[in-house]
Amino acid sequence: MIKLRYGNTNTYFAGGLLIDTDMPGTLSAFYKELKRNGLSLSDIRYVLATHYHPDHIGLIGELVALGVKLLLVDKQKDHIRFSDAIFEKTNVCYKPISESDATVISCAGSRDFLADIGIKGEIIATESHSADGIALILDDGDCFVGDLEPREFIGGYETGSALEKDWEKIMRLKPKNIYYGHMRDQKI
Repeated sequence: MIKLRYGNTNTYFAGGLLIDTDMPGTLSAFYKELKRNGLSLSDIRYVLATHYHPDHIGLIGELVALGVKLLLVDKQKDHIRFSDAIFEKTNVCYKPISESDATVISCAGSRDFLADIGIKGEIIATESHSADGIALILDDGDCFVGDLEPREFIGGYETGSALEKDWEKIMRLKPKNIYYGHMRDQKI
């Protein structure tokens, strides 16, 4: 796993899979960060968003146009255009994302799909931050959660909260390292 930091959102590269991107307009910085880490665009087979908020998907349209495949979880399909209206109100150069450009999988089928591309792990739904939220948990213990709030925050919520349920699902898969979209990585 390689952490790529070229803007405000942590981006991760694991076995040909890019997890999240930063805002539109950061492609040049993204290329520099790839080079700094000994990677090139051709190393990236798929890009996966933990959720479709602007700061996690800004480069996806551009990367797809450059040949990277979009991996979309079926529960995210209704959210893929969420950021379009936000970007339309700004002067950023944003390339919209199209579902037709995506390889669509389900959480239930994620383990098989990931195995086919050489990654051991699975994708689960984590809806406490966003209805389209997902987490990727690899069998080696690396867990990518996007903007999911840390486990330590559960105490601030009512018992049985969506956050508590998300973390229960994640902890069943025995993660060792938690990788957040904006926070420091955390060892379990």
